[in-house]
Amino acid sequence: MMKTGVGISNGSDSHAVGEEAAQQALKDFGVQRANLIIVFASVEYDQEEVIRGVRSVAGDAPLVGSSTAGEITTLGPAERHSVVVMAISSDTVKFYTGVGENIKDDALAAGRQVADRVKELAGEPLSLFMMLPDVLVGNGADIVRGVLQSLGKHFPVVGGASGDDFKFEKTYQYLNDTVYSGAVIGIGFTGDVKFGIGVNHGWNPIGTPLKVTKSEGSVVHEIDGKPAIRVYEDHFGKDNIEELRTTTLAKLAITYPLGMHVEGSDELLIRDPISVDEHGSITCAAEIPEGSEIRLMVGDTESAINVARAAAANAIEGLEGAEPKAVIIFNCIARSKLFGDRRGEEIDAIQEKVGSTTPLIGFYTYGEQAPLSGEVRNLEKCNPAFHNETVVILVLGE
Repeated sequence: MMKTGVGISNGSDSHAVGEEAAQQALKDFGVQRANLIIVFASVEYDQEEVIRGVRSVAGDAPLVGSSTAGEITTLGPAERHSVVVMAISSDTVKFYTGVGENIKDDALAAGRQVADRVKELAGEPLSLFMMLPDVLVGNGADIVRGVLQSLGKHFPVVGGASGDDFKFEKTYQYLNDTVYSGAVIGIGFTGDVKFGIGVNHGWNPIGTPLKVTKSEGSVVHEIDGKPAIRVYEDHFGKDNIEELRTTTLAKLAITYPLGMHVEGSDELLIRDPISVDEHGSITCAAEIPEGSEIRLMVGDTESAINVARAAAANAIEGLEGAEPKAVIIFNCIARSKLFGDRRGEEIDAIQEKVGSTTPLIGFYTYGEQAPLSGEVRNLEKCNPAFHNETVVILVLGE
């Protein structure tokens, strides 16, 4: 039997906040010791003290987590900086955890390292892999690629990239008693694992198709033979683009990302623009290969809410009749900014499908990891990828 509880706290004392959130989570499902503790926390708190507070209640149960750009629970998006905790206990599913370090030096190796470590600890075939990477210091797509080198090209992978309250400075990852930065945390699931995954974004293309004519990894130098920033200059006007050169492009163009055509996806794969240099090259949150066909995209609130509902329905369908017991959401910070005061409506739409009382935890991310949107109904052939501006919903059931 799987039991799950969720807790949230938003006081001022970092240790006490972690302690209270963990107490709520454990009390919520009436089991003294969990098999897995998940922690998502604002960077406004002392990260080490938060984990000490959680551990003071949860003991030595395996603990994983991440700093965030906003927290989510069964009650909806947190209204202020908070710490949220999910406690899971199961006699049919086992959880194995690991870490891959030094993403800045070699993102591919870090992804491979964390997956290899989890596999080694499990000693039996994994059914599902969840990851929590730092993508401020390295290419998120390379981290995913490294994980798949270890687990296999079509292995089901979900996750979300750590945040720091929209500062884009430094993020943190948690494993047991240790707080990392520049790392990726992995969680492997074995046993009788019943799960469903939903993936959608709802951003719509505008203008005509464009071709990336020069790029290196996550840096797009030229589009249609012109400096990449011309995509935004042509749309917004050159005067407005000057501001993009002096501040974070991600904050100003967050509702106008780039969409990349990839085989196997029902939607264009979103790439967030992060910054622009003096030559007009745009650095994105993940790679856009040279030769890719791209479009400028625009976010629409109603469309984004509708696709979140559809993603939740797909996740429930993946359970194949099992009862949902836990929901974990990885939701891009761009979606929170798009919705503004209406961001709770997106979570309401998800809960229409997963159940309003099903324990739910999540956070606003700097990137998401999941199969392409067209493949969630056929996970045997899925191709996990690094997404932006997308909602990824994992539902565990029994």
